[in-house]
Amino acid sequence: MNLRSLSDMSDGLIKQYFKKGSSFENITESQVEDVMQKLNHRPRKTLNYKTPHAVFFSDDNRQAA
Repeated sequence: MNLRSLSDMSDGLIKQYFKKGSSFENITESQVEDVMQKLNHRPRKTLNYKTPHAVFFSDDNRQAA
C-alpha cells in the first residue's frame, strides 16, 4: 500500500467522526484524543487485523536504547 492510499484511508476513518465541512475551531482537544484512541485501537486489515497500537508497541518493534 502506498503512502497516498494510506492517507486517504485515514482521512476516511477520521471523517466518520468529524463530518466533511466541520469547523475544527469547534472541536475540543478531548474530542480529538477520543477519536485518536478509537482509531489507534481499531483492527486494520492491512496490519493483519492487529491494531496500530499493538503493532507500534509490540516486542518486535522495541530496540535497546
